[in-house]
Amino acid sequence: MSKVYQFIANGSEEIETLTTIDVLRRGGVEVTTVSITGSEYAELSHGVTIKCDTTIEAVDMSDADMLLLPGGLPGSDYLLEHKGVRQALLAHNSAGGKIGAICAAPKVLGDLGLLIGKRATCYPGCEAFLLGAEYTAELFTIDGNIITGKGPAATLPYAYAILEMLGKKEAAEALKEGMIYNFLMEKK
Repeated sequence: MSKVYQFIANGSEEIETLTTIDVLRRGGVEVTTVSITGSEYAELSHGVTIKCDTTIEAVDMSDADMLLLPGGLPGSDYLLEHKGVRQALLAHNSAGGKIGAICAAPKVLGDLGLLIGKRATCYPGCEAFLLGAEYTAELFTIDGNIITGKGPAATLPYAYAILEMLGKKEAAEALKEGMIYNFLMEKK
């Protein structure tokens, strides 16, 4: 079973945080939510408080297939500033591990130099933080081991693409159908 760790800060965006977890768990991925707040609790950007599975101080992510960063402000700024998050991302990337960031969170990857020479997307207005990347403006962009997403409305296609990156294409297709996503896309 694939193992994913999602970092969560105070001010992380609700849809990007919770929808990604939901889709991945429905797809058979083990997702561990990792609080960077100093406790198991995080208050998301619109006042929803959640209890995470663990804290960054207590977790061992050596078995991670993928690390994820939800967007939102000021959550993305807290992720950017957190030494433990930065170290985990650099180590995971060096080992060839998969990384995902959506909305404002790709700026963390840009600041770490992980987007140099890659294609990436982000929330409009955050493009300047994608240091060294070619901005795509797509709902999501996959380049090598990194996937970036545009923002809240992109969360479902972003999450389905993560499932596919983790080798779960059939699960992603079944969820698109079962969650009425295909119907929505046909009505465009």
